[in-house]
Amino acid sequence: MKMMESYPMNGGDGTYSYTKNSSFQRQCIRKAKSMIDEIINQNLEITASNSTFKIGDLGCSVGPNALICVENIIEAVKVKYHESTPEFQVFFNDHTFNDFNTLFRSLPPEKQYFAAGVVGSFHQRLFPENSIDLIHSSNALHWLSHVPKELLDTNSPCWNKGRIYYPSAPQAVTRAYSAQFAKDMDIFFKVRSKEVVEGGIMVLIFPTAGLSHSSVLCTMMLDALGPCLMDMAKAHGQGSVSESLVDSFNLPLYIPTKKEMLEVVGRNGSFKIEKIELFDAKSDDVDVDNDMKTIRNEWVMCFRASLEGVLTTQFGNEIMDELFDRFSKKIEQLQVRPIGEMQMLFLALKRNSSHL
Repeated sequence: MKMMESYPMNGGDGTYSYTKNSSFQRQCIRKAKSMIDEIINQNLEITASNSTFKIGDLGCSVGPNALICVENIIEAVKVKYHESTPEFQVFFNDHTFNDFNTLFRSLPPEKQYFAAGVVGSFHQRLFPENSIDLIHSSNALHWLSHVPKELLDTNSPCWNKGRIYYPSAPQAVTRAYSAQFAKDMDIFFKVRSKEVVEGGIMVLIFPTAGLSHSSVLCTMMLDALGPCLMDMAKAHGQGSVSESLVDSFNLPLYIPTKKEMLEVVGRNGSFKIEKIELFDAKSDDVDVDNDMKTIRNEWVMCFRASLEGVLTTQFGNEIMDELFDRFSKKIEQLQVRPIGEMQMLFLALKRNSSHL
């Protein structure tokens, strides 16, 4: 428990806030809406009459995306149980340092549900047994509970010197990330199986490496942060960014393949898969060639809103402007096209009663 770390998105509604820089995540939610509608209609098997339908949104951050997710889910449940629509209770979950104030200030005045915040890591128990009808999580499960400990051992083959991520690292580093993700997800499924009611479902949406880890857009872009930090270390000497600080820092993120997720779910046994589908997260109405500069800038701002918290913990906040200016130039220099190659995984599961 004490090993779990908190990585809050940038709070408030300022220039670098997650609120203003999460349009990609919002597009994923829109793309997944029809799949959520279908799963609720065909696979949700609870008695809704005279009851309260309880929804847990894990890794909610600061909105407005979480609110859109919740509204989509509620509308789908109302369609399914139109003759006996229940009352709705929504539990928004995230770490202690999440900006819940901004989230709850964003709640619509005429919301059709009771809202509550549940503080804590989703890598642990959050709710009483058999209490939640539907668990939802979007763009959150690729965050690890903590960096694999092997990466912090200078005598380990996983010592990731000069890098902060795994795409350009030795295979031992990638294996350490993969193993940590598998451990985290095993715990995640075990604790969720205690919380979800029989007949309830869990919907998980997160970035994926598709069939392999080669040329994954998200990891390629994140990997470019490492050289930016090393360039700053060389330019600044032993100041706020030193090579030793970069050597001892690794991003606590892992993008799994579809195959890895199937294996984790199968080994765990707590849930059975109702639907698993890869989908393209890009917007259908974007002119890629004409809007590439704008798109790159949006991605850089998205990464800053998402990563500034964990980066600041290691390097302080005074370097952030320079770091993300360098990062923007690096992405342009590498001619990364941050659109059209970003796959997401939609995973719908039902609690496996025979496993309990």
